[in-house]
Amino acid sequence: MEMWMESQLRQISKARDVESAYETSLNFVRHLGFKFCAFSITSHSRGPRFESVNLNNYPTGWAAKYEENHFSDIDPILAHCKHSPMPILWEEKVFSKTPQLWQAQKKQGLEHGWSQSLHDDKGLQSMFSVAGSSHPITPYELYENLGFALFIAHHLHGLVAQNLPEPVQHSCKPHLSAREIEVLKLSADGKTACEIAMILNLAERTVNFHVHRAIEKLGVNNKIAAVIAAARACMI
Repeated sequence: MEMWMESQLRQISKARDVESAYETSLNFVRHLGFKFCAFSITSHSRGPRFESVNLNNYPTGWAAKYEENHFSDIDPILAHCKHSPMPILWEEKVFSKTPQLWQAQKKQGLEHGWSQSLHDDKGLQSMFSVAGSSHPITPYELYENLGFALFIAHHLHGLVAQNLPEPVQHSCKPHLSAREIEVLKLSADGKTACEIAMILNLAERTVNFHVHRAIEKLGVNNKIAAVIAAARACMI
C-alpha cells in the first residue's frame, strides 16, 4: 500500500497539466476512503480575464443547485477558506446558521469532509476538498491524511499558477490619482457627479474634472468606459 501511495504521489508530481493531476489525485483520495474530491482556484487581482478552474466529481446537478440557491453567498466553508489556510471540517455546528445548505449537502452524500485553502503572492486563492466518508472525520483522521491533501493542493495550485502570464506591473498601468480613483469608485456605484460632489465635499465642476482626467489617462471615450477600464486594471 505504501509503495502504491508513493507511486501515485510521484505520478501527481510529474503531471504537467492540472486536469491529469486532478484525475490521479481523485484516484488517490478514493483509496484514502473518500468518494469526492474537489479543487478550485480563483483570482481577485487579475481581473475578469482570469478563467477560474473548478474540478470536482460531485453528484450530477449539485453545481447547478448550488448556484441556483446562491449557496456561495452563505457557505461557511467557502467563507472560511477565503480568509484562512487552516483546514476546516464539515460539521453540523459549522453550518448552524445555514441549515438549508447542510441539509442539501447531506442529501447529496456531501456530509463528511474537510476543506483547506492556499493563498499565494500572485493573488491566487485555491480550495481543495475531500468528502463522502461514511462517518464524521475525527481529528486523528484529519491529521493522518492532511499531509497528503496539502501535497496535492500545492501541486494543483502550482500547475495553474505556472501557466499564467505575469500580471501587469503597476508601473505599466496608467497612473490615476487617489481622488480620480475615488471618483471612479463612486461612479461604479451609480452615483452622479452631483451626488459624488456632495459625498466628497467638492464642487461638481471638480468632480467632472477628475472624471475627464481619468478618461484621458485610461485612453477611453466616456465615464462608463473609464470605470470598466479601471476595474479591469484592478484599480477599483
